[in-house]
Formats: sequence, structure tokens, C-alpha cells
Amino acid sequence: MRRNHPMLFVKGGLTFLTCLLSICASGSAQTTAPAAIQPAPVLTASAGDTGHSYKIPALDLGGATEAQAPAAAAAPATVDPHAPAFADWDWTWLNGNPRNKDTAFDSKFFTPEIRADITYTYDFNKPIDDSMSGSSELFRSNEIQIEQLGLGGDFHLDGAHIRFMTQFGMYSTATVRNDPSYSKGQWDIADADRYFSEMYGGYQFTHVMHGLNIDAGIFMSYVGLFSYYNFDNWAYQPSYVSSNTPWFFEGIRIQIFPTAHLKIEPWIINGWQSYGSSNSRKGLGGQIKWTPYSWMNIISNNYGLGHDDFTIPGRGRLHTDNSLEIKYFDKPSSTGIDKMAFSFTADAGCEFGKSQTSAAGWYQQGVSCHGNTKDPNSIGSAAQFAPANTYYADTAANFKPGINPKQSFIGYMIYDRLWWAKDHDGLTIGQGMINNPGRYLVLIPAINGETATSAALGAPYFAGNPSDPFKAWDSSITYDYMPKEWLTWRFEYDYRHASVPYWSGHGGSTPPSALGSPTGVNNGSPTLYSCMDGTPVPTSVGAYVNVPGFCGGSSGHGGLWQPDQRRDEQLIDIDLMVKF
Repeated sequence: MRRNHPMLFVKGGLTFLTCLLSICASGSAQTTAPAAIQPAPVLTASAGDTGHSYKIPALDLGGATEAQAPAAAAAPATVDPHAPAFADWDWTWLNGNPRNKDTAFDSKFFTPEIRADITYTYDFNKPIDDSMSGSSELFRSNEIQIEQLGLGGDFHLDGAHIRFMTQFGMYSTATVRNDPSYSKGQWDIADADRYFSEMYGGYQFTHVMHGLNIDAGIFMSYVGLFSYYNFDNWAYQPSYVSSNTPWFFEGIRIQIFPTAHLKIEPWIINGWQSYGSSNSRKGLGGQIKWTPYSWMNIISNNYGLGHDDFTIPGRGRLHTDNSLEIKYFDKPSSTGIDKMAFSFTADAGCEFGKSQTSAAGWYQQGVSCHGNTKDPNSIGSAAQFAPANTYYADTAANFKPGINPKQSFIGYMIYDRLWWAKDHDGLTIGQGMINNPGRYLVLIPAINGETATSAALGAPYFAGNPSDPFKAWDSSITYDYMPKEWLTWRFEYDYRHASVPYWSGHGGSTPPSALGSPTGVNNGSPTLYSCMDGTPVPTSVGAYVNVPGFCGGSSGHGGLWQPDQRRDEQLIDIDLMVKF
């Protein structure tokens, strides 16, 4: 197999963007301008809509179809060189876009936005502590929970703007625990930011091309296509390439709109979904969005440079995320099926860095973007993770001394959706998979209060070490009832499978509070093994081979506790989502 250097990810991304821009320039130069550019998305179907299944246009990308051919004597349309981008077609069908065609209230100075997301989830594994793992959307089983209460909106006047959105509910605790950067240094960044999903200000240059925005603060990433807000999506639980990748960034973004159908958006950010910086190096990235036709959306997100592994300052990360959305049927006049569309997303990424030991004796294992690579400074897996050598045993890790193991991510997801009854009903079928050796993008299971910070310091029950295997796939079916454009009732079934025990089982992920106790309580020591009576096992016992003895025999602790983790998870969720 041919081996590729890590920089080829960067070169490949640049090549993709260069090709895309050349196509964009061609397409935008040829596309016929609409008769009138609206300041907001068109509220009804476009005039050229004939209700047929869309066909790929001829070479003249701007040429009208037979049903759209204008009269020969029609005067050419006047093109506004500064018309707002993406405002001439209806994009409410997109996965990741809100479907509202109107605003409940607006003014010259402020456009409010209110969101409510309430969910009931039933996990067929029936975890005794009602705790679920492996998701950034679903957290508690057999309970009615507030996912998010969002209050906010957009202030705008004379080009200056501010946007904010709150996230009261499960998001305010579950999203923050996946970011270890707030643990670096002083001042509690987590509590400072946890109740805001978006919070940024900036300026809009309306007479530069089709718009130029410069913003700073916390903003949505849309890596993995899906929106952070479930109301906007075709499904509630997205597949891994969305659920395991960033929902937000904190830093600076610049949105450049060269044409009415193209956005180029560079990012200068603290890191990979992080409120702060896990190490000294910041992250760079960006998005390109191109909509050459009313039925097509192309998005490419790319990230690099950042050192995002907490306590590992020399490890870099690259990631590319690319999506295509096609609306292949549209018949607004139909009382039956009136729209059909699909989305496809493919992701690839890796981490890289040399093995090294600091002056203070802190060893940092090297990893590679491709295959096992030679590094004389690597001490191998046995010296680090063998039960006889360390407290944090990991028998899954397997690489020899002198080798830096592969640390990569590859995955895809595909969703197909149809609407009927004048868009009051919708059905989505989806499927996806990932392969992530090293587990650097696998969501940390919530075991005994485990967070991304505690896992970086020591994860006794679910390791994320170089060469640790993780493969997973999932499928889902979602029915939406949408009686009003502000309201969605959602009913969804998901099946998820992992190659290693991962999902919460019936025994749960919380250690017992006492011997024989039917319920558990976190003992405050997620970096330590726990006994059956909830007593943490101190690291002073030495290597893992001594851990069972501390809890067993005549100790009175009842033996070593283990969380119940399964390879399979089936769940249903019923959701009420409102957006004004």
C-alpha cells in the first residue's frame, strides 16, 4: 500500500479548494441571474418549478430547462452586484437549516430567536442509572429532559451586529464536559461560557462583493453538516462524523461572499471545539459553501495546525469534512409526496507527532497519519500499558518499541428524506460508520463522572491510547410531524454498534454508593478504579495487577467494580421542538 505523508492532507485540501473555486467561477459566470433578488429567502417555490425529478443540466450551466425557457422578447434581468448571498432561492429543505419561511417578529434593531427542545429517550439496554454514553445529543434514558432552552437573537444596526443564543438544559453540561481546554490554568472558562451556544459580535460590509462579515466570539462550526440545534436537522441523533466532530468554535471567522452562491469562511480559533487552548498552538481552518443550483448544496470544512490533545503539546491534527446535498424531486402542488432529497458526508483526519520525553521526565507517545512509522524514541505499548507495568492497564493497545502507531479517522454518513402533505410530514432514513484507531475523536463514556479532562489525566475503564481500535456503524429512521412551521414532533429509532464494549448496559456506568446498594453515586475520583462499595483505588497500590487485591479478599470492599458496557445500543426518542 502506498504511504502518504501527513502534509498530503493539507495539499489535498488545497487542491480540492482550488478546483472547487475554479468550478465556482465558471458556474457563477454562466448562471442566469434571477429576475429579482430578495433580501430574504423566497417563501414559495421558484417560478421555474415544474415538479419533475431534477436532471443534471447541459454544459451551459446557466441555460434554462425546457420548462424554464424565458420568452424570446424578455428583457435581460438587472443584476445587483451586492445582493445578499443565498437569498434568491428557498433553502429550508437543507439538512442543517431551519425550515421556517417567515420570522415571528422583526425590527430594524433586533430579530429575536427562541428555541425549545424537549426529549424523551428510551434505551433498550435499560441502564439502571438512566445514564447514556456515546452521544452529544442523547444523555438520559427513560426520562423527559430539556435538551435546550434557547433565548437570543440578532442585534443589527448600520452594519454592526451581535448574536447570542442560550443553552439552558442538558446541552449546558454535556457539551462542556467534552472539552478539556477549560481545565488549563486559572479562571473557570467552563462556567463562563456553558450557558451560551452562540455569542459573537462583528461588522458586515454590505457593499463589498455580496457581503463580507468579520465576527469574533463563539460561533457554530457545521463540521459534519448537521446543526447543533435539532430542530434544523433531518434526524435527532446524527451519525458519528457529525456527533463526534465540533459543534462550535471560539475565535475569529471571516465570511467572504464573492458571488451570490459562494461563501469562503476562514477561521482563526482556540482549537477543536474548545473554549480555550489545550496547548499553545491555535487552530486554523475554514469552510467553503457553494450552491450552484437551487437543488444543490456543496460544503467543505477543513481544519489543521492546532495542538488539541490536552497534556500532549507536540501532537498536531488535520481534518477534512465534505458534504453534498441534492434535492432530486420537488412538486409543491402535490398533496402527496412533494419533495425528496439526500445528503452525503465524508470525513477523514489524523494526528501526528514524534515520541519525546520532556526535561521533567514526561513521556509523550508519537503517532502517525499513516501506517506504523519508525521512531527510535518510541518505547512501545507494553512498557506503557501492560498490567504489570502501570496502574492504567490497556491490553488493546499493541505496538512495538521504535514504532509510532497510526492515529486516524475516516467515516461517512448518508441520509435520504421525503416530505409529503404540503411539508407537514417527513420521513428520513440514515446510515453511517467510522474507523478511529487511537480513539481521539471517540466521545468519552460517562463513567463515574468521567470528562475529557479526567480522561486525559487517566481513564481506568475506557482508554483512548494510540493504536486502541474503534470501529462503529449506525442506522436510523425518523418520522416528523410538522403541523406548523414553528413546531416539530419527532419520533426516531436508532441502532448503533461498536467493535468494542462502549454503550451503557443495564448495570450502568455509576459505581455503587455502598455494598448492595441498588443505585450508584459518583465517588469524585473518575481517574481511579472503584470498588463495589464505591471506594476509589489509590494509585499507590502500583500496577494494575494489585488493583483487584485492594478491593477483594478481606478488605471489605466487595471486589472490583466494573461498568456495564455493551457493543450494541437500540433506542427510541420522542421529541418536541419549537423555534420562533
